Amino acid sequence: MTPPTVPEIPPRFTDPRPVLAVGAFVFLIATVAVWLNDAWATARPVCLMGLGVGLLAYTIFAIQRRSARRGDKGAQRGLD
Repeated sequence: MTPPTVPEIPPRFTDPRPVLAVGAFVFLIATVAVWLNDAWATARPVCLMGLGVGLLAYTIFAIQRRSARRGDKGAQRGLD
């Protein structure tokens, strides 16, 4: 008996760029809102860390994609 073939996931569901960009943008909006309202001052570190992690994640993705396009040996595959 042959195993069933699993259909490939469409690229629009596996592309991390929209998720990373929207997440970083949402944290940017939250950071601005928290900075303008002194009542939310305790949330400032959380917003700044969220923004930093989002930008760091997008930077790592961009570096991996560039490496994959160049054909580097250790780069992830499928990031075109």
